[in-house]
Amino acid sequence: MSESTDTNVDNGALPAELQRVHMIGIGGAGMSGIARILIARGAQVSGSDAKESRVLLDLRARGAEVRVGHDASALDLLDGGPTLVVSTESAIRKDNPELLEAQRRDIPTTYRPDVLAQLMEGSDPVLVAGTHGKTSTTSLLVVALQHCRLDPSFAVGGELNEAGTNAHYGTGGIFVAEADESDGSLLRYKPHVAIVTNVEADHLDYFGSAESYVKIFDEFADRVQDGGVIVTCVEDAGAREFAARSAKRGIRVVGYGDGSDLPEGVERGATLLSWEARDGGGVGQIQLAGESDVRVMRLSVPGRHMALNALAALLASREVGADIDDVLDDLEGFGGVRRRFQYVGREAGVRLFDDYAHHPTEVRAVLNAAQEMLADETASAPEVRRGRVVVVFQPHMYSRTEIFATEFASALDLADEVIVLDVYGAREEPRPGVTGELIASQVTKPVHFQPDVSALPRQVAGLVGGGDIVLTMGAGDVTMLGQSILDEIHAHRNHVRPGVRASGEGIARGSR
Repeated sequence: MSESTDTNVDNGALPAELQRVHMIGIGGAGMSGIARILIARGAQVSGSDAKESRVLLDLRARGAEVRVGHDASALDLLDGGPTLVVSTESAIRKDNPELLEAQRRDIPTTYRPDVLAQLMEGSDPVLVAGTHGKTSTTSLLVVALQHCRLDPSFAVGGELNEAGTNAHYGTGGIFVAEADESDGSLLRYKPHVAIVTNVEADHLDYFGSAESYVKIFDEFADRVQDGGVIVTCVEDAGAREFAARSAKRGIRVVGYGDGSDLPEGVERGATLLSWEARDGGGVGQIQLAGESDVRVMRLSVPGRHMALNALAALLASREVGADIDDVLDDLEGFGGVRRRFQYVGREAGVRLFDDYAHHPTEVRAVLNAAQEMLADETASAPEVRRGRVVVVFQPHMYSRTEIFATEFASALDLADEVIVLDVYGAREEPRPGVTGELIASQVTKPVHFQPDVSALPRQVAGLVGGGDIVLTMGAGDVTMLGQSILDEIHAHRNHVRPGVRASGEGIARGSR
């Protein structure tokens, strides 16, 4: 479904404060989605962002007034000025000149999740939470419901490859969105259906302890509407414990995953009996509760973790009235999400993919999927040399790097060769002794610490050969390097004999 079909104008239904909205950081994944929905509902929208992007160009084409750079005068982009100024707690500084000007003018200010919660009012909310897999699961659910002609509204943290957008104002009465736990904002919502993909300690810079992080999910469960349901993965240890606690409090919980015993009070929704990598995606054997027959679930995206995400989407779809047969057919056509094992290009027999993985569990899942893909290809053509997985990993945030350095190294060992870049600090200041070397020094596979990003494309070109997969991985600007790497591989193949591996720049270590 193309975003150009958004012709709904429902300005009268919007609260007065949402008639004219100014958004600081409007180009962000979450903010731009809210902007698109507001515009589709007839609101006037203005905004600002630090730099130009294709997202800003798209928003301008839809009618938003957008300025690059932050300045108090941006609050005059709309005639009469904004009725509300929206920002994000983590990305926008308290001394932002537009925030300060809004306070001076007594213009109400709020945060993005509060606006999203308002936009959900009157709909049937389906919220997707969890440490990992939120965007992929939300996207799988959206595509399934769209293909079932239920036309949900949605706000996703990444762009759907199929729809080419991250948000849509639908007519079907269902609103699908991610519920982000990183700053506690998931507690703004009251879902009818809540998916919790997994629960594993993260964002400890905000929460301070694993116990506080886990507690936020329990509080989210208590916000499920009366008569609502939680759908959760019971083979994940943290989610399994969460399911048991929720069921004890009288909340209906439906579990999915392997066939192990369920906690008391948790219903079995679906079991993943087997998963086999095939043709860049995979085929799973599944069994739904109440059915004796085994069903086949085909996906065009790789990895067993994606099969589990698809089960969550299937069960949530059933809870809001979708036909299971239609959903299974639709899941096969899911084309993925930008920066989730996204194919970038191919050069000299080397394929390059890009992924947002920035937690050890996510890194492990993606590298497993890449190795499964190569194993499937080798099984289909045993005479062809099996390629290798070469990962370029950029750690995200100093706090996460310091806490999870050993776990990152263990996960990266699933690759055949590893290049670790320096830390992408995001909103954090550097910490003494915390660099990418902290991870690289613990990797046991051939590894290179590369603090000079400009040298990386040439280094990768010297390491890879035909049949290899290169993965650029991380939540920072590593995503910008893909085309440069492919260009360097193209140039390099004319100068180096096939199979010859360059020693590479950076600090290299062999297997230990």
